[in-house]
Amino acid sequence: MKSHDTAVIEMLRDDPGMAVDYLRTAFDELDEEGGESAFLLALRHVVEAQGGMAAVAERAKVSRESLYRALSPRGNPTLRTMTAVIKATGIHFHDLTRAAS
Repeated sequence: MKSHDTAVIEMLRDDPGMAVDYLRTAFDELDEEGGESAFLLALRHVVEAQGGMAAVAERAKVSRESLYRALSPRGNPTLRTMTAVIKATGIHFHDLTRAAS
């Protein structure tokens, strides 16, 4: 049986367009209890689906170790890191604040 994380990553890999909606939903729930770690987990899923930590870290121009720490359950990434990682996945930060069309 696949883990939940593996299943989500496979779905995101099979349907890359789903990533924006997935992250938007997590972004919309940031103010909820546990919302910050849920958003970081969602971003980690998208990163894994987009080629993994090493590939996205290189595109975002951050070290792989920094990216692992930033997206960990206790991560506290800077806005600069968060924006760079989101852009490196092919998503624009403003896409997360717009209603789905």
